[in-house]
Amino acid sequence: MLILRFLRELLPLLGAGYLIGRYKPGFSSQIAQPLINYGVPLSLMGILLKSGLDWLLFQAVAMAFLAIGLLIAVIRISPNLRRHIGRRSLLLGSVFGNSGYFGIPVSLAFLPSQALSFSIGYDLGTTLLVWSLGPMLMKNPSTSLREKSVWEKLLSVLKSSPACKGLVGAMLIHMTPWRDQVTSAIWIPSRIVIVLALMIVGMRLTSFDHAHTSVNRKMCALVQPSLILKLMILPALMLLLSKAFGLSSLMCNALVLQAATPTAISVLLLAEARGQEQKVAAYLVTLSTLLALITVPIWFLFLQSST
Repeated sequence: MLILRFLRELLPLLGAGYLIGRYKPGFSSQIAQPLINYGVPLSLMGILLKSGLDWLLFQAVAMAFLAIGLLIAVIRISPNLRRHIGRRSLLLGSVFGNSGYFGIPVSLAFLPSQALSFSIGYDLGTTLLVWSLGPMLMKNPSTSLREKSVWEKLLSVLKSSPACKGLVGAMLIHMTPWRDQVTSAIWIPSRIVIVLALMIVGMRLTSFDHAHTSVNRKMCALVQPSLILKLMILPALMLLLSKAFGLSSLMCNALVLQAATPTAISVLLLAEARGQEQKVAAYLVTLSTLLALITVPIWFLFLQSST
């Protein structure tokens, strides 16, 4: 059964990473940066070349922009939602998911390889959004931000983004006569990178100190609206948009499962970089990751029953 396969692939890696993180707390920091700089672009190149490059990938990017943009607008416009999602980290955590480290293994476990390009497209879109809009949304509105610095930061994000590097590399290799040989050569390393990335997620879960992750009713009540938005409302919105635009069942399923991924660790990194709301962000990342082990398979069963 695919759900058992998903849990069989995901849980041991998260568990192994968790144990490593408990006994070697700084190990994730030692391997995370090289993995992001070199491993993730290589992995994305291999997956993109294996699944194929076509204009539908960019349609997936556009769908990610549309769904996330609509949900942000609804949160900002609705007084009730704005009251419950008042903190910036909660806003980011409600719309940006761990579509790379968590979502790609989900796609590999549940969907045919042809769906990988759609999953990568969604991840590319969210990566660009979270590292461009994220710093601006986390910014204190009482301080001024020069227009030039915004565009400089956006350009820097595009140049350093693992998703952009992987996409550009795949496009360059795709135009060469050796693309089949290169694809075969980097496919296994691409899968190894995903394994390491999942283990890092497990390690990161242990890196939050006790003050960040201690369970209390007040914190549960605070993050509950964001958890509902991220794990239930956003994938439901993506499903409605996919049906409205007449997307294929395969693309629809890939996008919905990507939208259902837990809150991105990028949200915590942004909160830590700004020195604000780290406790809320850490709690949201941790709890949404644990809950997604249940909600993502539920979404998959729902999609299977509706086709």
